[in-house]
Amino acid sequence: TKHGIEGSVVYAHSAALRDRLELTGKASLTVDLAPGRTVERLSRDLAKLGRKESFANRMRKAAGLSAVKIGLLREIFPDIAAMPDDFVAARMKHAEIPLLRPRPIAEAISSAGGIAWSGLDENYMLKKLPGIFAAGEMLDWEAPTGGYLLTACFATGKAAANGMAKWLEG
Repeated sequence: TKHGIEGSVVYAHSAALRDRLELTGKASLTVDLAPGRTVERLSRDLAKLGRKESFANRMRKAAGLSAVKIGLLREIFPDIAAMPDDFVAARMKHAEIPLLRPRPIAEAISSAGGIAWSGLDENYMLKKLPGIFAAGEMLDWEAPTGGYLLTACFATGKAAANGMAKWLEG
């Protein structure tokens, strides 16, 4: 995107990447832009085309890269079009994307943090505030996004509702 990277790979590793950024101030995500092909094969296929073709055409024809992957290579390695084929092939297989920071909380689709599990009883009631119940993203858990998140939110919501009913009954 215009602000950086997103998607299932990023979401799957977001907790570790965020923790690394907080701990060291640096983090990166290394991706393979040409899975199923070795560096050697990519180098060979690029060499066959020579330098007559544009960089984008070479990447598309020799490596099968999409325009997005080609753009990502150029973003990470601005001078990659002038680099030797073996360097280009190696970067396709190990494209290290430097990360600066997560997007602001106002833009988040899911966030970490919340009420610690140790602060709840078995009915999802806050131990320090009897009669107050918590569920879903109120809880401190590294929740996956999408359908899994919704399912987990609904499940903890149902568990908290059952806890409320027990508390009110008794």
